[in-house]
Formats: sequence, C-alpha cells, structure tokens
Amino acid sequence: MRTRDPETKRQQLLEAALGEFAEHGVAGARVDRLAKRAGISAGLVYSFYENKDGLFEAVFDLIVEQTVTTIPLDADDLGAYAGRLYDGGLAHPEVLRFVAWYQLERGQTAARRASTTAAMADKIAAITAAQHRGTVTDRLPAGEILALVLTLANMWQLREPDFLDLVTPDRRRATIVTAVHRLTTP
Repeated sequence: MRTRDPETKRQQLLEAALGEFAEHGVAGARVDRLAKRAGISAGLVYSFYENKDGLFEAVFDLIVEQTVTTIPLDADDLGAYAGRLYDGGLAHPEVLRFVAWYQLERGQTAARRASTTAAMADKIAAITAAQHRGTVTDRLPAGEILALVLTLANMWQLREPDFLDLVTPDRRRATIVTAVHRLTTP
C-alpha cells in the first residue's frame, strides 16, 4: 500500500518548476508539462499553489533560501564568497536562468520580495561590520560593495558560448576572486 507524502510531492514539484521556468519563464511555462516533469497530476499542482504565479514566487523564495544556506557570506573574505557564488552558478546554471527570467518578468518587484530583502539586509549588515573591523574598504557603502560582488560573481553566467570559450572556467573564477579582492581590500 502506497503512503502519501505531500512534502516529497511538493519538493518534486518545486524541482520540476525550476526546470520548467528556467527554460520558459512563467509566461511560457505550462502546468501540465511541469506536472509531468514532477511525476504528479496537474490538479495536484493547484493543491499546493493557487496558480502558476504562486509557484513561480515559491521557486524564487526557495532559491534565495538555499543560496543563503549553502553559500554563506564571509564578509571578511568577499573574494572567496564571490568564488563560491560563481561555483554555485556553474554547478546549477538553471538557477541563474530562472533568476534571469524572474527579473525580466517581475522587474523592480523582484528586489522587493521579503526573502530577498531580508537576505540583502543581512549581507549589508555583515559587510558594514567588516568595514568597521577594517577588513573591507569603506571607500564605498556596503550596499554598493554587495552589488558589485554579486555582479562580478555572476558576470560569466548566461553568456554566449563564443564569449565563454575565450577564458577557461578556472581562469574565470580566478578573475572574479582577484577582482573582488582588489575592489574590497582596504
């Protein structure tokens, strides 16, 4: 006799939705297709989330939560942090594709999600504390430093293959780490 495990089904749905949204965005994603990917019925999708938009938001929040958990900020070594972010993007390119779709489809509201606001506030506070300790430059405000670190960490992602062929993945990572160190060293 099979037992029902709603949490496992929900997790399967979120993983399938990440893939579907990374490929098609929310507008192009189809509930029947992502349900098939998850191995569940399309009707079950609606028992977890009111609609496709709600599922899209849940995937975004999960990505923020997992990134904060698996790639914690080290404000005293922002270069290493940027390197780990690059590694994460390289290992999970679907996440960055999803985030690109999210930013395109949600625009300015993407930065106003509670999950993002809390994560950014914590990072800015940590960088500010590192500035007070003298381990990070105070030439720029902490928020601007964070924006630069995040941009540099992801600068090689979502590029055309011809552009990526110019530099090996190891060299890309080294460039990011070196640039962030130079930018943030007092």
